[in-house]
Amino acid sequence: MTETDALPPCPACAEEYAYEDGALLVCPMCGHEWSPAADEPSEQAEPAAAVVKDAVGNPLADGDDVTIAKDLKVKGGAGIKAGTKVRGIRLLESPVDGHDIAAKVPGAGQMYLKSSVVKKAT
Repeated sequence: MTETDALPPCPACAEEYAYEDGALLVCPMCGHEWSPAADEPSEQAEPAAAVVKDAVGNPLADGDDVTIAKDLKVKGGAGIKAGTKVRGIRLLESPVDGHDIAAKVPGAGQMYLKSSVVKKAT
């Protein structure tokens, strides 16, 4: 059995002529390149949780305190001023219209926020 026989077929065209090119496998028939690690079944079947970052790139976690980075307009009420401190945020598993944080904002009540408009409080 040769080394070529041990390589998996191309996932794009199913041809068995794949060869190794550095860390990738390449199909000479269609030109498709893929990682051999992608073919191996992983022990972790769940996708890794996405890291939510604030406006300046700091990672956020449940329970963090944040400050609003810029003035926000709110439907049906007064806006939220920049610098407003929000305590104990909760990250959403599935974002709602791009909003990935649930929080109780002082003076505005419970609402969803985008991580791009908050900064982690120090």
